[in-house]
Amino acid sequence: MVIKILGSGCKNCVTLKENTELALKETGVEAEIIKVTDFKDIMAYGVMSTPALVIDEKVVSFGKVLKPKEIAKILENLK
Repeated sequence: MVIKILGSGCKNCVTLKENTELALKETGVEAEIIKVTDFKDIMAYGVMSTPALVIDEKVVSFGKVLKPKEIAKILENLK
């Protein structure tokens, strides 16, 4: 599984990455986390507001910082 955090590297983007790491630990799911900061790449996903969370090339959230439990729920649904 590949998880991408889309954003400029702002505080919200950092928090989303940390929350994603906590959710992965909580669920036992193994994934590679990639930070995407290039706006051209972010726009390619059709995302207009960051931070955004992309799992296996599917945008699952944008414009808000998900809590670890919310991310864990998304991960469980993708299994």
